[in-house]
Amino acid sequence: MPIVVIVVILVILIILLAAVSLVVINEYERGVVFRFGRVVKVLKPGLRLRFPFGIDIVRKVDLRTRTIDVPRQEIITKDNISIFVDAVVYYRVEDPTLVITKVVYFDRSTTLLGQTTLRSVLGQHELDEILQSKENLNTILKDMLSETMSSWGIVITAVEIKSIEIPDSMKRAMAKQAEAERERRAKITAAEGEQQAAQKLLEAAQTISKDPSTLQLRYLQTLTEIAVEKNSTIVFPLPMDFMQAFKGLIPGGEVKKQD
Repeated sequence: MPIVVIVVILVILIILLAAVSLVVINEYERGVVFRFGRVVKVLKPGLRLRFPFGIDIVRKVDLRTRTIDVPRQEIITKDNISIFVDAVVYYRVEDPTLVITKVVYFDRSTTLLGQTTLRSVLGQHELDEILQSKENLNTILKDMLSETMSSWGIVITAVEIKSIEIPDSMKRAMAKQAEAERERRAKITAAEGEQQAAQKLLEAAQTISKDPSTLQLRYLQTLTEIAVEKNSTIVFPLPMDFMQAFKGLIPGGEVKKQD
């Protein structure tokens, strides 16, 4: 057999051996190596070597953050109100070995766990708490999911309640409650305004009572304002006490009262 043919065969065998012995791990992946059924190591990113012919089996695990859309769930709240809630869960794989060895189809398991946890947590709260404390509920959901999924090598990065749908009858009741609350606040504001105005009038009356001349000045000021608004002739009586200020300008120095 010619030497060239032997060399070609050897090259082909080497290429085939390299093809089955080398594995490429992407930057965002890790490769869990099983040798005769046992986990022996985790391959880091790059071109890695393994034993061929089924001796080493490499299971790649994606470490990027994943999103699970928890399907719309009907939930009975603590105050017996039926609502529909959906949520989204963000998670990533932290330990690829645990993900492979501790749970089958971890994506599906995470989705089902998210559904049951969502119903369990929201069912323990009243509707007002759910509507007003979404951030707090998100934290509770995250902690409960993390408690279980940490044993799977999964880290929950965030849990968000996307929407809460309530019955139409409850929407009408809430609208009436909100309207009544606005009316109550408006009446309180008006009453406080009246109280403040009355207090100011009382203070003004007390100031005027200390100096009667201020009452006469206020009297003249009011007449001036009336004259500006209405272009007409105004006839008004003057109190005799007011005329005493002008007695020095009248011959005889006295102001005579008219009968």
